[in-house]
Amino acid sequence: MSDDRMTIREMCDAFEVTPRTLRFYEAKELLFPLREGQKRLFTRRDRARLKLILRGKRFGFSLEDIRQLLDLYDMGDQQKTQMAETLKLARQRLREMERQRDELGQAIEELATQIAWGEERFAGMAE
Repeated sequence: MSDDRMTIREMCDAFEVTPRTLRFYEAKELLFPLREGQKRLFTRRDRARLKLILRGKRFGFSLEDIRQLLDLYDMGDQQKTQMAETLKLARQRLREMERQRDELGQAIEELATQIAWGEERFAGMAE
């Protein structure tokens, strides 16, 4: 395909996603490929949107959050609103991830303590 348009197969190969994933994002109105008969052709805009969708998913954003952020692109304010909202959501997500990390760290410590206690008891039984 040309640099401007990619087939579904090319998109799958380029972004390591399945055709089902692309169709899902299309159904959720996150991607808007051009149609030529049964063929879907993805534009540069679709590729940029998919890159942002995948990054957002990796960071734990909901599809609805991602959609709202993507929709702010066309506001005509040089993406200032989009950037401000993205930063706001990103800060919230970072705080949530840090809290989860702290909780996981505490759970790991507690489990390690329990394992050590169990190993000591088990060693005492073997004697």
